[in-house]
Amino acid sequence: MDIKSKIILIAGPTASGKSEFAIKLANKINGEIINADSMQVYKQLQVLTARPSIQEQKKIKHHLYGFQSVTKKFSTGAWLKLVVKKINEIQKKNKIPIFVGGTGLYFKALTEGLVKMPNIPMKIRNKIRLIQNKLGQKNFYKKLIKLDPLIKSRINSNDVQRSIRAYEIKIYTKISMAKWFKRTKVLFDQDRFVKLYINFPRTELIKRINKRVDRMFERGAIKEVKKFNRLKVKKENSANKVIGIKEITNYLSGENSLSDAKEQIAIKTRQYAKRQTTWARGNMMSWQKVEHKNLNSALNNFK
Repeated sequence: MDIKSKIILIAGPTASGKSEFAIKLANKINGEIINADSMQVYKQLQVLTARPSIQEQKKIKHHLYGFQSVTKKFSTGAWLKLVVKKINEIQKKNKIPIFVGGTGLYFKALTEGLVKMPNIPMKIRNKIRLIQNKLGQKNFYKKLIKLDPLIKSRINSNDVQRSIRAYEIKIYTKISMAKWFKRTKVLFDQDRFVKLYINFPRTELIKRINKRVDRMFERGAIKEVKKFNRLKVKKENSANKVIGIKEITNYLSGENSLSDAKEQIAIKTRQYAKRQTTWARGNMMSWQKVEHKNLNSALNNFK
């Protein structure tokens, strides 16, 4: 595979070995790695987000890891602006940009462009989230399709966040999200991308997640959460969504035991991995699926 002018994308569920594979690939093809994980941008959260270690980052040049403060908001649009610059910088050095991460919306923005939509008032957003919670996703999706039939081909029935987003846009703007999509500017030709999605057997992935949780605590997860809490981050900031913050905070306040906190983090991480897999099934159909056991063979396909 001639990849001199390509942009490599590596996605997969959390704990599937994406970063390790990306480093091996970068070594082989003279590449540099760009972060495509929305939580690994935060500098104060290395342990909880499983950000590549300093040692790993010394092996290969990494970009956009741990550069953003948890006290500041950071959007997909802000990420997209930064990565376009990084792609140009890396290619000017005759190197290959390699994106790796688990944030589907980042990959979607990069490959399909970012849809520019109006800001929806929080009052409306909260109201629609309450409707979704009350109905459940199956019935909420049916309600969405009645409201906006054009969106059916755009959104998977299991995609909670995008279903809510489509509903609130239709309610507020009276325009289908499908029509907003048509106004989107695509930044790169599709043939520029090599898109790989790592599949991992569910039972094996659960074992890896459980081991990762144990390592997090060995590497200082509790200390990291103590420091985070001292920053008094606003509730609406995305950094609060990082798995482990709430669970460890509850442990520190005496609301649960350490073993309970570990178990809750493992459960939430498994649920997150399942959501990633479901999202990929509906939104990454054009991606080449690679079984984890075949990663070495996939590596050999690159020259």
